[in-house]
Amino acid sequence: MASNHDHHDDHGHGLAHVAATKVLLGTWIALMILTIITVGATKIDFGPSYNLALAMAIAVIKATLVVLFFMHLRYDKLFHSVLVLGGLLAAALFVGFALMDSNQYQHTVIWDPANPPAAPIGPRPVP
Repeated sequence: MASNHDHHDDHGHGLAHVAATKVLLGTWIALMILTIITVGATKIDFGPSYNLALAMAIAVIKATLVVLFFMHLRYDKLFHSVLVLGGLLAAALFVGFALMDSNQYQHTVIWDPANPPAAPIGPRPVP
């Protein structure tokens, strides 16, 4: 008579997934290479917009690698991936909405304290 303990469940109780050392080492090497590329990209001037776009693209790739392999999201349930992506989308929307009105007040930011812009309302400064 077979015992109930003879059946081996590969998923266990769903508590953890053990990633292979080869996968973790490969991910770490990829992160180090991307870090070197990021540092090297700061030495080249592509213009402020392109340098920022390149740095953000590399940061997104690195964050994706960390979330997928070090945080084991690749091996987890689809529901958890949807939650992570939903949270990222919500954060992107908040930042996007905050940046949409930044042109409304940029002219009031004092970039040169020695020569401030005129106030949009109120009395004129006395010379």
